[in-house]
Amino acid sequence: MPRLRIQLIGWDRRTLILTDTPAPDCPRCDGDGGFAYDYGDHEGEYAGTEWEPCACWDETRRWTLLRFPRIRRSSRGVRDPWSSEPPF
Repeated sequence: MPRLRIQLIGWDRRTLILTDTPAPDCPRCDGDGGFAYDYGDHEGEYAGTEWEPCACWDETRRWTLLRFPRIRRSSRGVRDPWSSEPPF
């Protein structure tokens, strides 16, 4: 049985989705939804982290609820965000 939540995603086109969540009482992953494994290079230095999802969660299960329209801003009246001058 899926445990659903609402989530807001995207930068260029904001979208409200309904997504599955990990089982909070899973004995294998303790509700984290997977396992993180650190790995190193041939000299033993840290090189990154791999993620392996748990069977209690399907991170690809999602449904789009609402797509928000893109906001188009005109070039008129746009202030330089790096300017130290007040906006008035």
